[in-house]
Parts: sequence; structure tokens; C-alpha cells
Amino acid sequence: MSLTKLEVFHTIVEAGSLSKAAEALGLTQSAVSHAIASLEAEWGFLLLQRDRSGVRLTSNGEHVLKIVREILHWNEQLKQQVAAINGLETGTVRIGTFTSVSTQWLPGVIQMFHTKHPSIDIKWFEGDYDEIHDWISNGVVDFGFLSVSASKSLETIPLKKDRMVCIVPKDHPFSAQEVVALHQIEEEEFIMPKWGSDHDVRRMLKENRISPKIKYEVVEEQAIMAMVEHGLGISILPEMVLFRMPERIRVIDLEGDHYRTIGIAAASFKHLSPAAKKLIDCVKSWLKAQCLFDF
Repeated sequence: MSLTKLEVFHTIVEAGSLSKAAEALGLTQSAVSHAIASLEAEWGFLLLQRDRSGVRLTSNGEHVLKIVREILHWNEQLKQQVAAINGLETGTVRIGTFTSVSTQWLPGVIQMFHTKHPSIDIKWFEGDYDEIHDWISNGVVDFGFLSVSASKSLETIPLKKDRMVCIVPKDHPFSAQEVVALHQIEEEEFIMPKWGSDHDVRRMLKENRISPKIKYEVVEEQAIMAMVEHGLGISILPEMVLFRMPERIRVIDLEGDHYRTIGIAAASFKHLSPAAKKLIDCVKSWLKAQCLFDF
């Protein structure tokens, strides 16, 4: 067994096909096919099922994948530690993120980071809270951005309080109000954000015993705003997602103190690679420079 074969296996799973894995690794497709066939022959069972739609893990492949990820993680740790001892900076950091962080924070953070650490690569994976939590738990990413309330058993570093607000069409009766009480939400057709099974808006309404008339459940914030603009319902969103707000939407404060806390989550900050720790430091430095760091 070689680390190269494990890297090929892991990349095929991430990419979803042998051709995409070959492109990512800078290898020919035949070389990738040979490597995975050799690993399967060495271990005595199939790792992947091939069909017209791509590849998928066999049950045996699922059993070994997490261990393979741990081996590759510690190999990356070793390479970075050796490089650090020799006065060099190398490595790859994988992070999980959601749309508003990807759009508003990461371009500036990565620009700052690459200025200081040009030899360290960053890869990010975008998903909802549940996906990011699973990626962290299963070792797909080194760390991820999450709502702290969705981090469950993970270690977290809180970064910013993101205030919740109500959005309505400009011709809605609420538009004349400066503040909307939560109980008023119950009387309106509601567009529920869907960022995971137990996200911030749903939890806030549940904690306050509010049962809105949910007409739609939508993942993409821009789609939610477009639907509100066209009078399909009202919604509640964090302020941070409103950077491309349509003109015909009114943003109104909610009665009370309601917010989500955005943070960084990891299985263990102690066991992160040197490069990942440097990136977290850079995130905090960038937020402080933008006056966005609340903790």
C-alpha cells in the first residue's frame, strides 16, 4: 500500500469520477484506473462501483474511507512539520463554508493569507450546516465556518454575531412598522430558509413558540429575497446575507435580540496542521481589521 494510491482513492471519491480525479492529480486516466485497481487487488475487495453516472463507494469502500482520510491528514501534518523545521511553508488547508461567508469574508481573507503564505494552498467546500458539520467530523475538511448553535460536539471559536431581521415586499403592511413582533409572523405566509435540519431561523421560532405558515423552504438566500420581492411570502434572514438585496424589499428589525453566532468549528483545534492554524489566525486578523470581530 502506498500513500499515492490512497490519495488517488480519496480524490476519486471527492471528484466523483476517474477523469476528474485524474485532472485534479495531474495524471492520466489510465494511471488513476491502474492505481485504484492495484489498491483493490492489494486489499482483496472492491472500493468503487463504476457506472455511467460516475463512481460510488461500495460498502467496504465506505468502511475504509474515514481511516484513509485520517492517514492522509496525518501525512499532511508530517509534511508541514518537516517543512516548518526546515524554515519552509507548504501544505493545503481544506475548509467548509456557506454562501455568505464565501462571498463576504473569504476573498479578503485568502488575499491576506496568500500575501503572507504564498506556498500554502486553500481549498474550500460550500454546503449547508449539516454538510459542513459532516465534512468536519469525517475529516473531509480541516475546519469549517458554522453557526455555533449547529456545531454540536465540535470545538468552536465564535467570530461574529449576525443579527436576524425580517424582510417583506415594500408594499406589505409591515413596511410602515419600525419593528416586527415575532407573533405577527404567524399570520403571514412564510419562506423558511433551509440551511440544515436545525438552522438558526427555525430554532429561533421554535424557542419562541412561533408556528409560521410555511409556504416554501428554500436553501439559496438570493432566491428567498427574489421570492419575497415578488410577494410570495415574508422571511427572516441574517443581515450578512443581504448584500445583494433587491430594491423592492423592506428590511425591518425584529422585536428582541435575535442573532446567529458565526464561528469556526473543528474536531480538534489542537490537532490542526500548522497551515490550518495560520489560516484561522488570518481569519481573525482580517475580521478585526474590518471591525467585524465581536469576541
